[in-house]
Parts: sequence; C-alpha cells; structure tokens
Amino acid sequence: MDRVQLADFLRHRRESLQPEDVGLPRTPRRRTRGLRREEVATLASMSTDYYARLEQQRGPQPSPPMIAAISRALRLTLTERDHLYRLAGHTPPRSDVRSDHVAPAMRRVLDRIDAPAMVTNDLGETLAQNPLAIALLGDESRFEPGDLNRSRFYRWFTQPGERALHPVEQHAQYSRSYAAVLHLTAGRHPDDPRGRRLIDRLLAASPEFASIWATHDVVWRPGPDRKTFLHPAVGPIELDCETLSTENDSQILLLYTATPGTDSAERLRLLSVIGNQSFAGRPERASSQR
Repeated sequence: MDRVQLADFLRHRRESLQPEDVGLPRTPRRRTRGLRREEVATLASMSTDYYARLEQQRGPQPSPPMIAAISRALRLTLTERDHLYRLAGHTPPRSDVRSDHVAPAMRRVLDRIDAPAMVTNDLGETLAQNPLAIALLGDESRFEPGDLNRSRFYRWFTQPGERALHPVEQHAQYSRSYAAVLHLTAGRHPDDPRGRRLIDRLLAASPEFASIWATHDVVWRPGPDRKTFLHPAVGPIELDCETLSTENDSQILLLYTATPGTDSAERLRLLSVIGNQSFAGRPERASSQR
C-alpha cells in the first residue's frame, strides 16, 4: 500500500469534482475547491473520519469493498479505479467479462434524473439507484458480491414474495423476459463462471425457469415496457420504462416515468416527498422488484 500516492490521488480526484457532478446541490457561498471530504464519505457510505484519514496518510489499508465504494463516490473511470486498487495494495477486479463499476457517463445521467432510475448489469444485479428509485423499489444494491440473491432474476424465480410489487397478470411476462435476458447473456459470455453458476442454480431450483429456459427465447428487455408497481404507501403506479445501455450491453440504465396529469404522476410526486419513509412499516424482504 502506497499511503502517500493513495492520499494524493484521492485528494486530487475529490478536488476535481463539483457537487453537480455527483447529483448534490451547490450551496450558496461555497468556498471548498471541489467536493468536501464529508460529501465523498456520504456518497461512499463511510464515516468522514475514515475517509479523512486516508487523505491524511494515516488510515488503515482500505478493503476491496471500501475501494469499490470510494471509486463509485469519486466517479472514477475503469482505468482510474484499477489504479486506486493498486495504490491500496489490492489486485483490481477482473473486467474482461463485465464490470460492476458503473460507467462514468452512465453515472452522470443517473445523477441528473429526477425520476426513478437505476443501473443494472446483464445478470439482473443492481449497481446503482437514485433516491427516488430506492423509494419506489427499496434498496436493491445492498447484497454482497457472490450472493445469488444479488440478482433480481434469481430472487424472482426462487422467492415468491419478490413478486408482490407487481400485479399477478404481469408475472408471466416478467418471467419470460428475465429468462430471455439470461439466454442472451449466456450466449454472449459462454465461459463466464458467474453467469453459468446463476443459470445452473436457477435450473435446479425453479421448474418454472427450467420450462421457460427450454424455449430459447432471447431479448434484451427486463419486463414489460409499461410496468405497474403496487406500492405499499401510495398505491398502484403505472410507469413507462425506458432503457439506455452501454455499447456491449453489459450495463443498462432503466428510467421510469409517469404520464403527466395521471393518478400515477401524482402518486409518483407524493412518493418523492415521503421518500424512504414509505418502507418503514414494510415486512423485511430480500429486495423489491422493478
């Protein structure tokens, strides 16, 4: 671990970012050059003292998950992320198949959207959500790497409670779509152990998945274009789903919008006010579904 170079790199990257670059408001009379340390710490879900000690060359060696969190907070490119891993004394994660590191351009779009939006990968794992998406769906990015429950596709077919956010008449379409996305992913990356493990476990655990898998449908659409969410606090919300994918389709940004003037638009507006308070009384679930 190179404490001097690590501290210098973190400081320069922090000072190169502005609040609007990371979706934060610019306060009046702001004198700080770039982001404040406490802002980076909040974005990385760590204490300000921990992050400050890294910049002051006196912190402990950060773990790989900590480096990943700081990389996301500082909006590092993949090359910069790998450099940060090496400065911290770790080997960068493999990125030859897919990367859980959200592309900076995708992140900038996500930070500037005032509707529910999220970034997922081609295994149905949520990589990032904006606050309104968390209010709508719950925190879908809290699972550890390697946990099969990190994939919404796995949860959908193995945990019946995961379907509660959508009306029953839409379930079959979600099931067909999720299996088809995995077929496309498996064809694109046939030697990917993560994808193979997920598919093998689904084939063993879910007769429904196995039956749909045998049809060999392929599509890159995560569910219906118009989705109905049965939200426990504000009621049913009908939202149109638009997508933006990276060049290799390994990451996809999903944006949910309501038709202006409808009940759904009003309920979405209400949800933006109450935010995550709406989940305070909900039974604990692995996560919510799109």
